[in-house]
Amino acid sequence: MKKKTLIIVNPISGIGRQRRIETLLKQNLNHDLFDYQVQYTEHIHHGTEIAREAAMQGYDCVVAVGGDGSVNDVVQGIKDTDTRLAIIPCGSGNGLARSLRLPLQPALAIRVLNQQYEQTIDSIVVNDRWIVVNAAGCGFDAYIARLMQSAKTRGLPAYTNLVLREYTRYKNSDYKITVDGREYFRNAWFIAVANSRQFGYNLAVAPKAKLDDGLMDISIIDKVPIDHVPITAPLAFTNHLDLSQHVEMFRAKEITIDGNADRWVNLDGEGENIGKTVHFIVHPKSVKIYARDLKHPLREMTPTIEKIKKNIVR
Repeated sequence: MKKKTLIIVNPISGIGRQRRIETLLKQNLNHDLFDYQVQYTEHIHHGTEIAREAAMQGYDCVVAVGGDGSVNDVVQGIKDTDTRLAIIPCGSGNGLARSLRLPLQPALAIRVLNQQYEQTIDSIVVNDRWIVVNAAGCGFDAYIARLMQSAKTRGLPAYTNLVLREYTRYKNSDYKITVDGREYFRNAWFIAVANSRQFGYNLAVAPKAKLDDGLMDISIIDKVPIDHVPITAPLAFTNHLDLSQHVEMFRAKEITIDGNADRWVNLDGEGENIGKTVHFIVHPKSVKIYARDLKHPLREMTPTIEKIKKNIVR
């Protein structure tokens, strides 16, 4: 039986790779496996409304076409249901897609969906309201996420320029951090709470994080002196940030951060005004997702010319 599938497209996500999505679906999706519809979001968090309705109607799969924020919107609507999440990465950072080792080319990501390889991952509930599947952060990280929401352009160059511009302006804050009931007092530049290894762009803030281990990874990061940046930055981009003298890491099932002075939190790449106290708790294996079966090379998924022509005619 074909999988009843809803494909939710964020038309303003990332750097524009989603604009040809309907053509790419015709060319690359296995139409013998999926009965699909495409719907475009029209306003912020519209994806959550659409995904929730799809789950209530018994859809087998909801596909997020966009970045981590678009994925988060879909998860908010389908968490703890039997509806599967799938991702066609079209954002700028694509942190969760990278952690799942999904191809960043939409056509290849669609071919991965044809595998129907199912995985179940954890999620993190924040202040009993919000959900995170990739990573969250307080401090400088949240400040940058907030500024990116109003930025005219997205992508790594825009993100990098923003970080460089604001780097010297943003100061450390004092936090009380409760990790599985144990209290720590730290002066930090930002604090990352991660379900996966990275924020996006291959910037790995939690090198040991796993999506399905029932734990969060917390990285408490001090402001790196300018002369240490050439040493620390490569560690972050090569999955070795735990070796930095400016980083302290823990693993936990429950975390509370007090002292979030500016009240903003980065939730899967999007800034939200949550408050001075932020509570995180893991919900193990709460999101079903179509991931990638790494045993099969992507070249095996390339459709024949005859198959492409057949799909276009349809």
